Amino acid sequence: MRKIILLNKDWYFTKAALPCGGAEGDWEGEAVTLPHTWNAEDGQDGGNDYHRGKCWYMRKLEAPELEPGGEAWLEFCGAAVTAEVYFNGKKLAVHRGGYSAFRVNVTDFLQEENLLAVSVDNSDNDQVYPQKADFTFYGGLYREVKLICVPGVHFELGYKGGQGIRVTPRVDLDKKAAEVTVETWQTGEGQVTVALDEQSKTVTAEGGYARAVFTIENVRLWDGPEDPYLYTAQASLWEDTKDPQAAETSQAADTVSVRFGCRKFEIDPQKGFLLNGRSFPLRGVSRHQDRKGAGNALTLEMHKEDMALVREIGANTLRLAHYQHAQEFYDLCDENGIVVWAEIPYITMHMKNGLENTLSQMEELVVQCYNHPSIAVWGLSNEITAASAVNEELLENHRRLNDLCHRLDSGRPTTMANVFMLETDSPILEIPDVNSYNLYFGWYLGELEQNDEFFDEYHAKYPDRCIGFSEYGADANPQFQSSAPEKGDYTEGYQALYHEHMLEMIEKRPWLWATHVWNMFDFAADGRDEGGKHGENQKGLVTFDRKTKKDAFYLYKAAWNRKEPFVHLCGSRYVDRAEEATEIKVYSNQEQVSLFVDGEPAGSQKGKTVFRFEVSLRGEHVIEARAGECTDRICVRRVETPNLDYQYNKQGNVVNWFDQEEIDPSCFSVSDTLAEIRSNPQAGAIIEEMMARGAASRGDVAESVKDNPALQRMMGRMTLISLLKQGGMADEESVRQLNRILQQIRKE
Repeated sequence: MRKIILLNKDWYFTKAALPCGGAEGDWEGEAVTLPHTWNAEDGQDGGNDYHRGKCWYMRKLEAPELEPGGEAWLEFCGAAVTAEVYFNGKKLAVHRGGYSAFRVNVTDFLQEENLLAVSVDNSDNDQVYPQKADFTFYGGLYREVKLICVPGVHFELGYKGGQGIRVTPRVDLDKKAAEVTVETWQTGEGQVTVALDEQSKTVTAEGGYARAVFTIENVRLWDGPEDPYLYTAQASLWEDTKDPQAAETSQAADTVSVRFGCRKFEIDPQKGFLLNGRSFPLRGVSRHQDRKGAGNALTLEMHKEDMALVREIGANTLRLAHYQHAQEFYDLCDENGIVVWAEIPYITMHMKNGLENTLSQMEELVVQCYNHPSIAVWGLSNEITAASAVNEELLENHRRLNDLCHRLDSGRPTTMANVFMLETDSPILEIPDVNSYNLYFGWYLGELEQNDEFFDEYHAKYPDRCIGFSEYGADANPQFQSSAPEKGDYTEGYQALYHEHMLEMIEKRPWLWATHVWNMFDFAADGRDEGGKHGENQKGLVTFDRKTKKDAFYLYKAAWNRKEPFVHLCGSRYVDRAEEATEIKVYSNQEQVSLFVDGEPAGSQKGKTVFRFEVSLRGEHVIEARAGECTDRICVRRVETPNLDYQYNKQGNVVNWFDQEEIDPSCFSVSDTLAEIRSNPQAGAIIEEMMARGAASRGDVAESVKDNPALQRMMGRMTLISLLKQGGMADEESVRQLNRILQQIRKE
């Protein structure tokens, strides 16, 4: 029988170089328990200086008891990014890819007492993805390690980290039935008994392969969050010498089981996403697998907490970016009816020496995750044209990835997340089955309305293409507040306004097959230094430590969570207010909201999702919102001067003072477009130096994308002052100084 032993304890960790896999001489290290990463602190503190290199993990391992002819396999659930496995000083395996599982057969190398040593390397290289991206590439054995002991005849363990069993349900909605094909792969000859839904079939394994087909009548569908019903398929392997009909008196050599769901996914260019034949617009969030203080070494409890927050907000889909996530989290998606976009870390920049790595990571993703009913699409790449030209090599690699996905899984479509600068007539858009775009109009560049315009133009030009919205978001530090929030100020208020627009835009366009907020949680990007925090991307609806739900979180909860009545008063962290009359904004999934100031009625409104009230300030006030049985309360107070702690740039917000000041139109100013300023060599040099300094605070991706022609054209149409505001570089004194310099340079 199969036996699984957890090997999470009694490890030693060191950054020191160890020859011969640590088998010779004395070795010392820090005692650690898995999951573990060495970048839990330095990968989150900014500076883009976290340790990237080769580190070692070591532990002793007693030889397990094996059946005659049995085998012992080590299973590594995640080793980032490249791992070399040594057993008693002998190198047994190399694995390139930090997010998928892999196994190593150690049977022939077992001694009474063994030394297991693993080198794990997250160094910069040009062979293994990811290398350029806006997140920290943690190093470590950050998921569990197991020892799997099996008899000589067993289900396959050596193929791409797979389970040795694959379940494919095909749903006939008209007949309310499902045809379920169960395939198994095993060593040696024998018979396989498959049981599911009170049915059982025994088939003979030939050439290490067996197949059984079932029909489930009156099938209960896996039907999203409302009813994510899961069946279980169990396969038992019997040696030729055993009688499968005498199960009462004999024992199967090996047994595996897997849960699956019967559902039908469809994506239509006009109707959007359909689940089990009905319209089911995918509206949700993206997720990185990391957390403040833990890095990517997440526990099951942390995964469960994340899922609870996803369920609270009412999302029905997750984009699990930008790599394969833990199997435990895919299980949670299965159990909670969350439709998943799964992808590999083929991101930002195409690497000639990394072609084979994209294929191997994709094969592992599909093989290891095939049985999860929650997964709807396979993602080929993310923003791969941000720093790479669309040439034949790039196109051919995407064709290979696309063909690989279809060969391994004929039932799921492929997609990719395209950077907003990619022209809509690019040939790369013709490769995947469905398309998606990452757009940040209203944050990095442009205005909010350009998101609407982009999708309307795309849909009109390509009515037969399925289009989705794979990323959108704005950074917010809950410390920063304003009575007049604007893009680039990192306020909680602007993030809320941004998402109010996006939510309305999305609701009006049901043909968007999937939309994903970037991001559900703040996450580590050690190269960032902006918005008052070091080493974080702050686009999350929830803070990195999961302790604070930003106002925008409740906006989506009001729109998506229709089962849990609630009311939320925005601006609870905006206590000190200098304005005489202030806006009080309420988010609720109820149809009517009433407001009370110091216990007195201050108005009542009927509406949907967003409710706005104006309140006069005369000192300190208790504000209460009521919606049915739901209440929420905040305190605000009138102050004479603005609280500078609420401002990202404490010198004060920039107003359009230059619109009133006398500006010499024959000379350059901050009101000119970037293209106009760049047309002059002297003025252009000043701006290039300034923008280079600004890009340095946004991580190493900024350096990679700076030469993108489409991006440069888009930026060229924007005024310099608007770019400064969006880049968080618009404090008044700095802008005045820059304007004075530009005013000394005459236009030709």
